Amino acid sequence: MKKVLNVVAGALIDSDGRILISERPAGKNLAGFWEFPGGKIESGETAEDALVRELNEELGILVDKSAMEPVSSVSFDYPDFHLQMPLFACLRWQGVPAGREGQKTAWADVADIAKSYPLPPADKELIEDLRFFIEKKF
Repeated sequence: MKKVLNVVAGALIDSDGRILISERPAGKNLAGFWEFPGGKIESGETAEDALVRELNEELGILVDKSAMEPVSSVSFDYPDFHLQMPLFACLRWQGVPAGREGQKTAWADVADIAKSYPLPPADKELIEDLRFFIEKKF
């Protein structure tokens, strides 16, 4: 049986409806792919708590859980593991997001992300739900 990896992702959405994505650095699994920031859910953490921690570690920003809205979730089989990943939209945060772990970041609208940035297969599955969320909000 494959190992189950529980992670969480955040779609930071600015006032123009653009989303922050980051590139997985060399040496990491799926290096060169672009993804929504986030990471592993530690034992005893909720997905929301993990996302608050990960966004601070990866991007140097502070996000209040009340500023998060669930968008979608994906359950995806990779060759070596099974990924479980909820996606939350974050519309407010404190600080200026910047890659703190050597990763490049970019702001892009959802259509550009889908056609111009290579995404891991699991992240691709979230694009339509994210597009729908943004259309409702903006």
